[in-house]
Amino acid sequence: MEQKKSARALGLCSGGLDSILSALVLRDQGIDVTWISFTTAFFSAEKARKASDMTGVPLMVRDISDVYLTMLRNPRLGYGRNMNPCPDCHALMFRLAGNIMTEEGFDFLFSGEVLGQRPMSQTRPALNYVAKNSGWDGLILRPLSGKLLEATKPEIAGLVDRERLLAFNGRSRKPQMALAAQYGIRDYPVPAGGCLLTDESFSHRLKDLFAYEADAPFKNRDLHLLKYGRHFRIDAKTKAIVGRTQAENEIVESWFEPATDALIGISEVPGPRVLVPYGGTPEGIRQAVDICAAYAKKVSQPVVKAWIKGPGDARQAIDAAQGDKRDFEEVRL
Repeated sequence: MEQKKSARALGLCSGGLDSILSALVLRDQGIDVTWISFTTAFFSAEKARKASDMTGVPLMVRDISDVYLTMLRNPRLGYGRNMNPCPDCHALMFRLAGNIMTEEGFDFLFSGEVLGQRPMSQTRPALNYVAKNSGWDGLILRPLSGKLLEATKPEIAGLVDRERLLAFNGRSRKPQMALAAQYGIRDYPVPAGGCLLTDESFSHRLKDLFAYEADAPFKNRDLHLLKYGRHFRIDAKTKAIVGRTQAENEIVESWFEPATDALIGISEVPGPRVLVPYGGTPEGIRQAVDICAAYAKKVSQPVVKAWIKGPGDARQAIDAAQGDKRDFEEVRL
């Protein structure tokens, strides 16, 4: 089938091998391909940027934190094993990509999804759900499994040669690896670990943030802080974030907002920085000081000097007994 005109396609890009191959398959047909990568506190565009540099496929990056959080609070199909709302996540991304498609003059959307590869998000019903709930049903092409799926509008219109699409199916990566070898692609990321919402520990912390939102409202920086340190839910209004390394101490301290937060450290010996977002309660701050002392370097004397900065202009020094870290396991997230 000959193409009636050259087409422009906008594809979702995670930076993984499937994203890369889907773009190259279309580019081989003479289609002008561009990628869009969306970012939130839960996933970045780092791999997508590397893929763009490697292939020469242009890349747009958009932060969607606010609209994504709205979806994440109540996804229509619920969550996967952790806090991952995969079908509703994909539907949202395609909805937003479709808006850009119309604004920028692209003809259709595409992605590297493979039929049957993932049990929650890449079954035939899930792919259909995503297409319909994105608002762009018929304009979403999956080149790697295109021959196994219903023909899309760009195929019917002759913008895409369906016979040159692929029929990948299932969880095996061998077809993708073979195709990558044909394209001379050898340096590509493993197909795992891109989204923090699939991580059990991170999801536990996120659930806690949602659970106490009425007493302790949060903002986008608090989502980023879930990635770092040890977290302790002391009471409904008090959470302590404890740096585990010098690098994490610097990160935790960089997110400190003096007007509203409390920051805790030990004066005399090496130890963690402890951030208490939004100040917490007096009792909670006292326990956060004890946690800070427990994780500081042990000294011969039973008491160490701790300091507290904030909220506001408040500054104070306080004695803290170096207790056992195990005493705080009940409140650790």
